[in-house]
Amino acid sequence: MKRRQLLSAAAGSALALPAVLRAADAPKEVRLDYAYYSPTSLVLRRFGWLEEDFKKDGIAVKWTLSAGSNRALEYLNSNSVDIASSAGLAALLSKANGNPIKTPYIFSRPEWTALVVPKNSPIKTLRDLKGKKIAATKGTDPYLFLLRALHTVGLKRSDIEHVPLQHADGRAALEQGRVDAWAGLDPLMAASELESGARLIYRNVAFNTYGFLNVREDFLSKHPAEVRRVIAGYERARQWVLSNQSQAAQILSEEAKVSLPVALLQIKARTDLSNPVPSSEHVKALQSASPILLDEQLVKPGTDLNRIVTELVDTQFSRNLLAKA
Repeated sequence: MKRRQLLSAAAGSALALPAVLRAADAPKEVRLDYAYYSPTSLVLRRFGWLEEDFKKDGIAVKWTLSAGSNRALEYLNSNSVDIASSAGLAALLSKANGNPIKTPYIFSRPEWTALVVPKNSPIKTLRDLKGKKIAATKGTDPYLFLLRALHTVGLKRSDIEHVPLQHADGRAALEQGRVDAWAGLDPLMAASELESGARLIYRNVAFNTYGFLNVREDFLSKHPAEVRRVIAGYERARQWVLSNQSQAAQILSEEAKVSLPVALLQIKARTDLSNPVPSSEHVKALQSASPILLDEQLVKPGTDLNRIVTELVDTQFSRNLLAKA
């Protein structure tokens, strides 16, 4: 009850301002993404909670589907959306290359990627990937996961043949035998496992960076009250999913057009919704992961990634809003 009161108070804080000021400062619309790798975004969109909240102030809500972190971050960089979801390391890479974003909320800690091979593949270990064709979407957690995994056995990007495909196309290429392996993404990865017998040859939860809800810096500075209301909506969705996992899986199944068992595998076994507050945990995780960006020359030599991590992860904005009861 106390948590709900805090969320309501925080979400409604903007309403304490004089109506004239609110009207002058408020945006005409709030533009967000939704993604199959973010079940809470699907729930929030399905139930229309943000539309209901913003309608009383005449603010429209516009949703755009992100097929992967790369798309979400492109939308933010091009000012096509204000708030969008991506993997943490992908957000860091994008910010290091000039994308003006901050992360005030963590939408999940997922195990949404692993290295996948066909059912009857002779590939058993990471070392077996040397010289092989591997599908992965550049600028996403699966791609960066692939590079980090290769480094654990002394291999680099140049030791494989990277096939740049968007996630769904990567799955198709794997199942059609056009690539030897795929850096997968749920729910597509779970579907490939359950429906085609694909095998996960390398899993590492620590290499799956968190689900970051990113906001354009200019939108955050101009419209902090609206950002708080969006986060309050995400919190409502997170609490609902925690209490209604089977129903959330049904929504994921319908939206992503995957079977219910696939959706249940993603939500119940691979999605941790326990800690939405950006903190030193997330800063340290990105700092430990960031060397791969320099090692593989994905950012300019000499880039101070530790500084960029602290500029990206906003540990203060949501702290009071998400204070635990």
